[in-house]
Amino acid sequence: MGALERLRKDWFILGIVLVITAAKLQPDFGVKGGPLKPEITITYIAVSAIFFNSGLSLKTEELTSALMHVKLHLFVQIFTLVFFPTAIWLFLQLLSITPINEWLLKGLQTVGCMPPPVSSAVILTKAVGGNEAAAIFNSAFGSFLGIVITPLLLLLFLGSSSSVPFSSIFSQLFMTVVVPLIIGQIVRRYIKEWLERKKPPFGAISSCVLLMIIYTTFCDTFSNPNIDLDKFSLIIIVFIIFSIQLGFMLLTFFFSTRKNSGFTAADTVAIVFCSTHKSLTLAQPGPFQQLCVCSVHPAPSCGSAGRVLSDK
Repeated sequence: MGALERLRKDWFILGIVLVITAAKLQPDFGVKGGPLKPEITITYIAVSAIFFNSGLSLKTEELTSALMHVKLHLFVQIFTLVFFPTAIWLFLQLLSITPINEWLLKGLQTVGCMPPPVSSAVILTKAVGGNEAAAIFNSAFGSFLGIVITPLLLLLFLGSSSSVPFSSIFSQLFMTVVVPLIIGQIVRRYIKEWLERKKPPFGAISSCVLLMIIYTTFCDTFSNPNIDLDKFSLIIIVFIIFSIQLGFMLLTFFFSTRKNSGFTAADTVAIVFCSTHKSLTLAQPGPFQQLCVCSVHPAPSCGSAGRVLSDK
């Protein structure tokens, strides 16, 4: 395989490396309040573009079929909002006897209580040919459930309560997820023949949007280099997060590919990404980030730790 062909095939991986490098070199450009204004361009425009793109590319019957796949939805929501936070809590009982910074452990529990990400699970599912319609439904539905369930989980596992702006979160989700998806479906009706003839690169477009999200995420991370944490705790927690992510992905893959599971290969892809990815922020800056920081620790160092642990 030639270098050019290899580049075409793995351009997204290279893109991730490039945007992280760019964020490291010039984090001020993509940080909240910076020239790129990610609190607007990413939170509203980019997320809306992802779901408009999905609405434009998906057949209506695929969306309808996904809505009826109750078994898949139950698997994803129970795993991400019941099993995931409970397993993390049990694991943290063991880690609590170690010298790891306790606020990092609380931050890890907080992330475990969060709903699935609105955008990245959909894009990753689409990129590898998974059940995109199911990913869309579970990302959106999980986020709506998270408005109510996440504060309850935080109260249960951390003993912390916080007021949540339900109406603002609900309206933001509705305007950036549901409305663009419906508009995409309406537009598709009128240009269906053109879409089938030209076959626009919907997957590549969504992947480029995800690269923008990754870039702004790392801009936030690199713009806060002075995190008040010992290096041992930080290195260990990164290793733990990687291990948990890999372990849960393997676990969901195992259960969704068993005989008589009733799931197709495309369903398995959606299950793996939607069940194991977490969103700390639905906006930049967002209500969920405020909820996390206020309920876990009021100190600035907790906010920085939260940004390190967050996944859009």
